[in-house]
Order: sequence, then structure tokens, then C-alpha cells
Amino acid sequence: MSKFWTYLKTKHFVNHFLGAVGTVLAVVLFAYLSLGYYTRHGSGIPVPQLKGLAIDRATALLDEQGFKYQIDSVYVQDKAPGTVLEQDPDAGTNVKENRTIYLTMVTTQAPPVSLPDLEQSTYREAVAILSNNGLKIGDTTYASDIARDRILEVRLNGQVIKTGQKLPKGSKLDLVLGDGAGANEVEIPDLINQDLDGARFAIKGAGLSIGTITYEGSITDSTNLVVVSQFPMKSDSTSKTSIGTRINLTVTQGKPTNEQPQQPQQQQP
Repeated sequence: MSKFWTYLKTKHFVNHFLGAVGTVLAVVLFAYLSLGYYTRHGSGIPVPQLKGLAIDRATALLDEQGFKYQIDSVYVQDKAPGTVLEQDPDAGTNVKENRTIYLTMVTTQAPPVSLPDLEQSTYREAVAILSNNGLKIGDTTYASDIARDRILEVRLNGQVIKTGQKLPKGSKLDLVLGDGAGANEVEIPDLINQDLDGARFAIKGAGLSIGTITYEGSITDSTNLVVVSQFPMKSDSTSKTSIGTRINLTVTQGKPTNEQPQQPQQQQP
């Protein structure tokens, strides 16, 4: 062991040791300088600001400055389609020429979503449900129904859509709501060409009342009167009226037009 320590103190060992250390330092320094030169450390081209630009303009800038790029897309409501949403690396970062820049753009086509079940939902509930599914509320109209603000129909561009039907995310849906007056309204009967007694019966049966009766033309037989007009009248836009509404009638002499005329009897030869 004493010989080993004696050898470490010799000039021969010290020279070899110093030579080995110098060699290692030289290799490390050379590698560092070579790597810096190879990667052009401290030099590069700043990445341009691309966020908010149209994708065509952004890619044109990258082409001009010698960058490569890859584009991904994502749908974002209320963002213009075709707009750059994110970029990597960030603007101002110095990178080498031919570096790939990663862009995320807003897709031009909204993904499809299913219409959620809104049956029996109120307007307030429907707003929350549609919002959670990426859909919006458009116009609201009211129709006769016993429940106030209950969803009766959901429409897209005038067409009724059903639960589960696919439609573009972000679509504006029109809602038809109950007006709460359905229990107080009844169908307006069609009384035209009915005889007066039958019209009276239909009016009372519908929960309505008989209003003014106007006689038109010469009346010779009060038992053969036919309704020629009524107010209110059932139409495409108005089919119901409040219970107890007075129905005004105009009648004329004759028999109902739907009554088949009798065929004349042939004379026997």
C-alpha cells in the first residue's frame, strides 16, 4: 500500500494525470463549440404573430419566412371560421429556418349534436339544457296549452325537429311555448251550410253561446233555415276561442247544401 502512495507522488503519475484531465476538458470544449455552431445557438428567425389571422394569410407569412407548418382545427362558438386560434411556438420566439409551426384554427363546419329531450321542460329549463349542448335560443312564440311556458315544439329554419335529431352545433332554435290559456279555449265549430237547429246544438255543445242571428233574404219557412256565414269563423290562423264566446250567425231560406236533391220520379208509360 505504501508503494501505491509513493507512486502517486511521482512526477510520472502527475504528468499522466494532468494530461488526461486536459484531454477531457479539450473534448468537452470542442463538443460544446461544435454543438453551438451546428445548432446556430443564439441565432434564428422570430416567429410572426399569427393568432387572429385568417388561415390563408397565416400560411402565406410562414411560406415567405421559410417555415413549415401543421394545421389542426377545433370548433369554437362565436369565433369566425378559418381564424387562427393558437400557435406553437409563440410569436417572437427565435427558431431555425424550416422549423415546423403548429397552428390551431377554428373549423368552418360545426360538429353535429343531438337535440336533447325538452318534452315537458319549461322555457328556463330549456335555455340551460340547450346551452349545455352548444345550442342557442332563437325566436319564441306561444300556442294554446294549459301549461304556461312549457315547450310544445322546437323548430329549426321553420321545420319542426324531434328529440335526438342531429343538427349543427351552435344552431339557433325557435321554441313554441304554451300560453297557459289552453284550459279556457275550445275549438270553433264549422257551421256553414248547417241548418239553424243543428248550428244551435253544435254551439252549445262546444261550450259557446249563440249571438246575433241575422236573416238574409226572404224567409218563408222558419223551419228550413241554413247558416251562410258565422263570426268568429274557423280558419288556418284561428281555430280556437274562449269558452262562452258568442257566435253570430247569418241564415237564409233553404235547405243545407249537403242535402241531396230528390230525383224526379219517371212516369209510367
